Amino acid sequence: MKNFVRILIPAILLTLLLGAAAKAQDRVITLDEAIKLGLDNSKVLKLSKSKIDRAVSQFNQAKDQALPTGSASFDYNRAQIPANKLVLGDQSLSLPKSANAYLGIVSLNETIFGGNKLKYARQSTTLLTEVARLDADNDKDQITYDIINAYYNLYKVLQSKKVVEQNLSSIDQQIKQSQRFFDQGLVTKNDVLRFQLQRSNVELNGIDLETNRKIINYNLNVLLGLNEGTQLTIAQINEADRQVAPLANYLDTAMSNRVEFKQLDLRTKVAETSIKNIQANTLPTLGASVSGYYVDVSANPLPKSGSYITPITLGLGLKWNFSSLWTNKNKVAEAKIDREETIINKSIELDNVKKEVNQDYQNYTMALDKVKLLQTSIDQAGENNKILESKYKSNIASATDRADAETLLYQAQINLELAKADAGLAYYTLLKSTGKLNK
Repeated sequence: MKNFVRILIPAILLTLLLGAAAKAQDRVITLDEAIKLGLDNSKVLKLSKSKIDRAVSQFNQAKDQALPTGSASFDYNRAQIPANKLVLGDQSLSLPKSANAYLGIVSLNETIFGGNKLKYARQSTTLLTEVARLDADNDKDQITYDIINAYYNLYKVLQSKKVVEQNLSSIDQQIKQSQRFFDQGLVTKNDVLRFQLQRSNVELNGIDLETNRKIINYNLNVLLGLNEGTQLTIAQINEADRQVAPLANYLDTAMSNRVEFKQLDLRTKVAETSIKNIQANTLPTLGASVSGYYVDVSANPLPKSGSYITPITLGLGLKWNFSSLWTNKNKVAEAKIDREETIINKSIELDNVKKEVNQDYQNYTMALDKVKLLQTSIDQAGENNKILESKYKSNIASATDRADAETLLYQAQINLELAKADAGLAYYTLLKSTGKLNK
């Protein structure tokens, strides 16, 4: 007996610990919490941040091009002169058999005017940095929508599972009741089997729902950066009654807020800056320089009075590649084509957004209409179920009629929950298409 107790107590403690650990993995999560977690842990947004950092770095590099350039060098040369005598008529010049030379140069150069190319480079990189930031905003909207989509899909499955559980409980009661009627000789064995078959069909539906729940739950955990074994639970979503504005309002909102339009406007400006940059090739450039030299012909590299000179030069340089007047025009023409393509792309994007907003608007209004209609149908199915339940108890209706009525109510309940979730998701889809999902 003592040995049994020794084995039993650790087993009970282990069971309690495992149960506590399993329960610790369950988590009730709201939509706002899910969105915050998803955005905080998104690898895509981290990559977008890296792209912004790269664009800022390129902008800083463009600014650096306006800074003076400088260089310094120091060289040593030794010359051997085997033939060191030079005869010049009546005179001759004799050179040493060997010579040393040290040459040091320090120079500083600054472009005073470069056809505004540096200015246009800074403008272009500034605009491209803004494009990168808008890319990040677009990624944020897409990730937010993916989270909302997965959240509502999980909610739909969980609600459907609740309906399945409710219906299984109800069918079990009907099976018990029909078994009593069968024992009393009031119904046939086929009536009992009818309810049992109905229960099996509902159980099969429950298995499909559980499989879908596991898939969606796992994917949502990955999106949110949670432990993959976390079992997510969603409390009842209380969708507030939302007034549907006219379609024109949503279209105007999309025109003002869609990231794509802002990006295309920026890319149009980039194209215009590129045209100016290419046109600047035809302008002359003006630069200034200052250089200092150290020339020492002694064998000792250290400065010694009388053995070295230090000339300093100041200079201005004007350069003009005038052949660009006739070689640059086709480059300008190509840049203008790029600008026109960007403008056309905005027009195409405008049409696509209009179609998208209209489709999402129609889907949302349709989803709301479905909820109203299904609410009416569930009331009707519930009333029909009560009537046939009463008739069946009075042995007026058959088991088939009773089971069919219950099936209709069960299906109406599922359809209503799914329609509510579809309406909620359709609302957020409309928000996304108008550019207001994260605003």
